[in-house]
Amino acid sequence: MSCTETPRAAFPNRCPVALACWATLAGLVAVAGCAHRQEPAPVVSPGVRPAAAPNPMMPTPAAPARAATTRNWDEWQRQAAQRIVQANPNGSYMGDVKQPLLAIPVLEVELHGDGSIRNIVVSRRPGQAPETLQMAIDAVRRAEPFAPVSHLPRPWKYTEVFLFNDQRRFKPRTLDD
Repeated sequence: MSCTETPRAAFPNRCPVALACWATLAGLVAVAGCAHRQEPAPVVSPGVRPAAAPNPMMPTPAAPARAATTRNWDEWQRQAAQRIVQANPNGSYMGDVKQPLLAIPVLEVELHGDGSIRNIVVSRRPGQAPETLQMAIDAVRRAEPFAPVSHLPRPWKYTEVFLFNDQRRFKPRTLDD
């Protein structure tokens, strides 16, 4: 039986085999269109900057050592201060503290048992160079997470004093021996 012998009422002059081929081809085109979807561009609100890619030149602090636990808050705070300095190599200094200091912000850092930051409270705002307050807060956040504190007595918080010099670099008071 050939295609011309029995025409279909809806499609006269069309062969069922040809219709099947066209239907298959149309289905493949439809499926292929679904497989390659273009993702919408991210929407950026005015005044909000997208997150920056990590700077390969800026070292990030390694995760805190879980095996080395501290025996008391003094040991833990010393480790935390060292971690803050390691996380901020371009914003901190070691060595003698030169007088007079530019600014001395004081932060109280409240922690979760796993060492993540729960809250930061400003205990002292500097009288001059007020931008150093935000620099100190950012330095603490960059050093997160700290070593766990769940084995230490509550409340899980500590106070750190930041000693800023004229170059706007800080030294944690805990490390000023």
